[in-house]
Amino acid sequence: MSATSSARPIGLRTSTALWWGAGLLLAGMVLGATIFLYGSNAPFAIDVWWNDLLVQARHGFLLWISYAMNWLGGGWFGVFGAPILISGCLLIARRPWGAVYFLAAEIVSAGLVQLLKHLFGRARPDDIIVVSDFGSFPSGHVANAATIAVVLFILFPRVWVGVAGAAWVMLMAFSRTYLGAHWLSDTVGGALLGASAALLVFAPFRGPLVAESARRQDAETSGPSLG
Repeated sequence: MSATSSARPIGLRTSTALWWGAGLLLAGMVLGATIFLYGSNAPFAIDVWWNDLLVQARHGFLLWISYAMNWLGGGWFGVFGAPILISGCLLIARRPWGAVYFLAAEIVSAGLVQLLKHLFGRARPDDIIVVSDFGSFPSGHVANAATIAVVLFILFPRVWVGVAGAAWVMLMAFSRTYLGAHWLSDTVGGALLGASAALLVFAPFRGPLVAESARRQDAETSGPSLG
């Protein structure tokens, strides 16, 4: 019986990752600069419309989901628990370079978020109902979600991984605006920066990651030897 390989090779090129990563980073910074320089850090009209819409629609189920996302994407679990859990799973799956890449992308993503939060210093919405740190732009929760989604899709390039990752990012973005923790444009900025971090950090790790993926694919294709 032939073994069915569940591992797939990493096809993303270094140049492609760098170009897309740089482009997304530039887009995120341009968005932040536009808010800061031309809008005096005030929300856009769509920000105000979306915030007012969600404030009026707050109720039990969606509020519970949003509080859960707030915990999953921030605090001790978002900062320490989730990275340890995901990197641990990668180690169990015998993807040590994948674990190192993931942690490096998480660090870079968090660093970019804090840098821009203090650079732009945008005020959060008045309707916020959770405790959050300084700076509304960009959303750290959404940036973290985007970093996780892109890293896992690079390591496991399957359609369902991409769909699940996109859904996770969108749900996180919705929850941040639903709780009044961010303006809608903050979540867009977070998604851009989180994805850019995952792509830019991939470049120096591509060699060992591709080799690691190839070894896993060969091992699964050959299957166990029979004596």
